[in-house]
Amino acid sequence: MVDIKRNPTRPVKIGSITIGDSNTIAVQSMTATKTTDIDATVALVELMHNAGADVVRIAVDSKKDAAALAEIRKQTSANLSVDLQENYRLCEIVAPHVDKIRYNPGHLYHHETDKPWNEKVRFIAGVAKDNDCAIRVGVNCGSMDPAKKEKYDTDDSITPMLESALEHCEFLDSIDFTRYCVSLKDSDPRKVVEVNQRFAAARPEIPLHLGVTEAGIPPEGVIKTRMAFEQLIGKGIGDTVRVSLTVPNARKGEEIEAGKGIISDIYAGRVRTVVDFNTDSLNIISCPSCSRVENEAFVDLAEKVKEMTQYAKDHAITIAVMGCRVNGPGETDDADLGLWCGPKVVNLKKGTEALGAFPYDEILPKLKNELDELISKRGM
Repeated sequence: MVDIKRNPTRPVKIGSITIGDSNTIAVQSMTATKTTDIDATVALVELMHNAGADVVRIAVDSKKDAAALAEIRKQTSANLSVDLQENYRLCEIVAPHVDKIRYNPGHLYHHETDKPWNEKVRFIAGVAKDNDCAIRVGVNCGSMDPAKKEKYDTDDSITPMLESALEHCEFLDSIDFTRYCVSLKDSDPRKVVEVNQRFAAARPEIPLHLGVTEAGIPPEGVIKTRMAFEQLIGKGIGDTVRVSLTVPNARKGEEIEAGKGIISDIYAGRVRTVVDFNTDSLNIISCPSCSRVENEAFVDLAEKVKEMTQYAKDHAITIAVMGCRVNGPGETDDADLGLWCGPKVVNLKKGTEALGAFPYDEILPKLKNELDELISKRGM
């Protein structure tokens, strides 16, 4: 076994487990069903719980979702986290039924736009404290604090993420709420490594949740995640992890298996990051199937995109396939070509430029045309 000196993070209790303070690194995942489909959501929670998930996250975006979550809580003993979307006030309804509340600083600007973000965080923290909940401050490359994003060059997505996380930590500490962890996620494993290393250097006592967002379809999604985890966990950084894979619901247990396997390999010295991630080849990123996905055909589409684009595998082009309107528009901006999927149509983008919305059965030829044109223009 490799002797890894963990960062001296403080303990944060989440239901029956505690992360940080040298406790075993926890592995978690997120449901991909509609939260209002109680039976399907409970079945998926139990699938992941039985696969060894220490925490299972469920998205809540409406009062109907919140009511469903209350019933879900009755039917499972898993440690539950709630993923707050734009409506931060829903935390008051769902907190009695979960063990952790996750909020995204970038999403706090979508409702009650005249109210300062710190008032909203004070509200969330108060609700969490009253209901014995931990908090995760989940900073994401695709939905950042707009004020932070505007301060820096468009090529620098790391510094705004870092500043946002540090600002929220400072505020939570100032109101005497320290039962929280932080995540800083990007689809590029190198950026995940850099931003988490910088955060850990600045605030080594705060537990970190690690993940590569939109890691994609296995095995590539596992490889990208492994690259980041090996370089971070191997240096003592990271207290809980999620492997975000684009897989059907019946295979969501693979996220847990992959996470546990990567951690086990790191501690056994079986690391693979001597293999460079080839940035001169086609890079397809796709988000994990979650309850925000508005059409399950998204998962099949991601597989078809991977298959159709094999002819371009030696070209340095990034294609993003996103499953929802919450993060999809923002998280395709940095890709050369992007697809974000709605209930009935797929929105095609070239960088930040919208190219139109097309039915699912018509999108692949449209994407291929744009891909061929991009290869031709670059003289590849």
